[in-house]
Amino acid sequence: MQSYCLVSALLFIQLLPTALALNPEVDNLFKVKDGLDDPNNLLANWKLNDPTPCNWTGITCSPPAGDGGYPTVTSVILTGLDLAGPFPVALCLLQNLSFLSLSYNYINSSLPDSSLHNCSSLTHLDLSQNLLVGPLPSISSFRLLRYLDFAGNNFSGGIPPSFALLPSLEILSLTANLLNETIPSFLGDISTLRQLNLSYNPFSPGRIPSSLANLTNLEILWLAGCGLVGEIPRPLGHLSKLTNLDISGNSLTGSIPDTLSGLSSVIQIELYSNSLTGTFPAGLSNLTALRRIDVAMNSLSGPIPDDVFSIPELESLHLYKNQFSGSLPTATAMAGKLLEFRIFSNNLSGPLPANLGNSSPFMFLDLSGNQLTGEIPKEICQGGVLQELLIFGNYLSGGLPQGLGQCKTLTRIRLANNQLSGEVPASIWGLPHIWMLELTDNSLSGNIASSVAGATNLTTLLIAGNKFSGYIPAEIGLLSKLSVFSASDNQLTGPLPESLGLLPELKQLDLHNNSFSGVLFKIQSWKNLTQLNLAGNNFSGGIPQELGSLSQLHYLDLSRNAFTGEIPIQLQNLKLIDFNLSNNLLSGPIPPLFLNEVYTTSFLGNPGLCWDLNGLCSADTHAHRKFFWLLGVILLAALVGISLFYLRNMNSRRAKKGMGKSWLILPSFHKLGFSEYEILNSLHEDNLIGSGAAGKVYKVVLRNGETVAVKKLCKEKDLKNNDNNQEEAAYDAFGSEVAMTPGMIQHKNIVKQWCCYSNMDRNLLVCEYMPNGSLGDLLHRSKERLLDWPTRYKIALDASEGLCYLHHDCVPPIVHRGFKSNNILLDAEFRAKVADFGIANGKGPKSMSAIAGSRGYIAPEYPYTLRLNEKSDIYSFGVVLLELVTGKPAVFPELGKKDLVRWVFGTMQQKKEEGIIDSKLDLCYKMEITKVLQIGLLCTNSLPINRPSMRRVVKMLLDVRTESKSGLLSNVSKHSSYSFENDQESFA
Repeated sequence: MQSYCLVSALLFIQLLPTALALNPEVDNLFKVKDGLDDPNNLLANWKLNDPTPCNWTGITCSPPAGDGGYPTVTSVILTGLDLAGPFPVALCLLQNLSFLSLSYNYINSSLPDSSLHNCSSLTHLDLSQNLLVGPLPSISSFRLLRYLDFAGNNFSGGIPPSFALLPSLEILSLTANLLNETIPSFLGDISTLRQLNLSYNPFSPGRIPSSLANLTNLEILWLAGCGLVGEIPRPLGHLSKLTNLDISGNSLTGSIPDTLSGLSSVIQIELYSNSLTGTFPAGLSNLTALRRIDVAMNSLSGPIPDDVFSIPELESLHLYKNQFSGSLPTATAMAGKLLEFRIFSNNLSGPLPANLGNSSPFMFLDLSGNQLTGEIPKEICQGGVLQELLIFGNYLSGGLPQGLGQCKTLTRIRLANNQLSGEVPASIWGLPHIWMLELTDNSLSGNIASSVAGATNLTTLLIAGNKFSGYIPAEIGLLSKLSVFSASDNQLTGPLPESLGLLPELKQLDLHNNSFSGVLFKIQSWKNLTQLNLAGNNFSGGIPQELGSLSQLHYLDLSRNAFTGEIPIQLQNLKLIDFNLSNNLLSGPIPPLFLNEVYTTSFLGNPGLCWDLNGLCSADTHAHRKFFWLLGVILLAALVGISLFYLRNMNSRRAKKGMGKSWLILPSFHKLGFSEYEILNSLHEDNLIGSGAAGKVYKVVLRNGETVAVKKLCKEKDLKNNDNNQEEAAYDAFGSEVAMTPGMIQHKNIVKQWCCYSNMDRNLLVCEYMPNGSLGDLLHRSKERLLDWPTRYKIALDASEGLCYLHHDCVPPIVHRGFKSNNILLDAEFRAKVADFGIANGKGPKSMSAIAGSRGYIAPEYPYTLRLNEKSDIYSFGVVLLELVTGKPAVFPELGKKDLVRWVFGTMQQKKEEGIIDSKLDLCYKMEITKVLQIGLLCTNSLPINRPSMRRVVKMLLDVRTESKSGLLSNVSKHSSYSFENDQESFA
């Protein structure tokens, strides 16, 4: 008996793991794991032989119900693990599951009703930020469900009526899907709702259902970007528990109902970017919790009511881009907590309240583009936290208040285009955090104070069109970040301080129409200079030859001075767009490369210069040189004749060898100074500069001295042994790809394609040569040159304009189909140009541009739709922006199976921008970098419909340089109206 018991005990112990493994929840969860792709192996601790899953990643259990029972799974949270695959139906077999979150993954396919049929015990269901498609599931049996979030997917169609039958639902979020019916009125029957978020769906035009006023428990109503039309229903004002009302970005009309004064709990009202008319409603002073009001970009008119400034907690008031008139109420100065007041682009007139700023802790004050008069209030910075003061484009008079110089928090002052006068207080010149000081087109006088040395963060100094006098102080050379200095049309005198030549970041220097004198110093540090205008002064001596070494310089105007001597031949090294040395005392020969009709007006008014350019020479000198000119022409003609004879014989010999066989020369709109034989002769390994999937690229220096890039697009073995019909088909394929591009695609940011050649063996595309190669190589593989932020920003802007041209200005539109940093090429001045774009409308034969894209640049919808369109290009462009910000390639080993977009999103959640920005970048540009980062995030939105058009992208990038706003990322996430597109810098 004892032996039998011992054997039984041993057998029980041996079978115990097997018995424990029979836990059905372990089995069901393991089915979930098997059905999902786990690229980061984050579910590695899900093991089938575990007795319970309660210690697994993302799993929470309740205690066992009784002795010997198992703990049961109540919660599954697998957020942000990069899991991919269809919805795991086995989760619904967990009988006590009440909380399920699979957000921020790659859950794909559709979600039929049957998938969720057994999940009716859920109280919390979050499938947001995935790739689910098709109609929304009907979930009428979910009697306990309180939280439902399907945001950020690709659901389409309408909202199922069954949603109105959910008796416990409190949170409903369907934002950023593809829902395209109207917003249904039955949503007003879900009496338990506290939050309703339907924002950013392409709903059919419809009105805001008045039935939503029945949701007496509603706290948040987000209907931004929902295609809404008609008026704002007056009954919405009865929602006494509402804290956040956002119906921005629609086409709402009519007036703002005064019933909104009944929103007694509201904290934020967002009505911007609609077509609202009428006056701003009075009575909002009763809203004691209200902090933010945004009614910008409508057509509101009339005066601003006094009582809006009596709202006790008001922090932000956006009224810009409307038609408000009258004067600013005196009550404006009494807003005790107002941090941000933006009312630019209206019709306001009259003086500013005398004590404006005395009671308000303004941080951002923008009153630009109105008709305001009077003086700037002395107490404008009384709160001590003012960062931005923008009142340009008005009729302000008087002097700058002394108190501004004590406002150490100021980062931007923009007071251009007013009638200000008097001297600028010395303390203003030296504000320690200011990066932009704009006083252009006033009547200000006095000197540029030496205290400017304290403005160590100053990048932009604009004081043109005033009455400033005296010398430029030597301390200007201490502003190591100064990029733009414009002081034209003043009364400045004396020689330029040599310290000015030491500024390493200087890009634009405009001092024309002053009274400067003396000799120009030798330029030492202006390696980034693009514009130099010293016209209309009294400079003398020679033109420094060092100017010829400034490779970025494309605008040079030294006219109307007293420069003497010869024109430095080194200036030929520059790629000048505007060039003017007229009305000086220059003499001697004009450098040979400037002997061109393009430069005819560049040398007028210099008696000592002489050449045959539209009468620069006197009659005697002209006759004396005519003989030598004719002799030169005869010698040149003879030389050309001999060369052509030689080439014709050589080409004939080549043709006999088959080199000229069956060439198809596709149409070109350029006059070509070379033949296919000259190109063919140069296609050897010594000239190879690159290779890739599409073929090889060669650098070819032509006999005429020009350099071109030649792309050999098809390998010989691909077409060898084909019959004539196949050869003709190959020509057609190549022709449809590139026939429209040479000459027809003309844009400064598109690589020029001179011509195309094709025969059985080779397809050749002859393009302009880009000496600085591709952005990808320079950004990720070059150790010799580190791209600074200003250069990266300019590259981003150039590339956006090129891609925008393809999308919006070509007929039919051209989809690039393979946009990436390696297809952005850089010329000698680091101007960016887009290369290797695809077939118009994405149609045509499967040729070189039919490549779907490169890893890391492919839009997430492509594997499911197999379609490439403009939105696919915009996603790829967003990846390039993230490359410029982070300095990292689209894919790199440290990411594992992640790409750059996922890495950025993940890192942002943990480390904010500081963990994203390339450590090699100067953080003085952090504000700009953050803005470009945000644009990149917008472009790489997982939903194509939420990606901006390239026209909007160009606008946003242009605005980066002219407008900044702290807290941009958080504001966008809160649907703030103050986005790039709404920037007022168009006044500048």
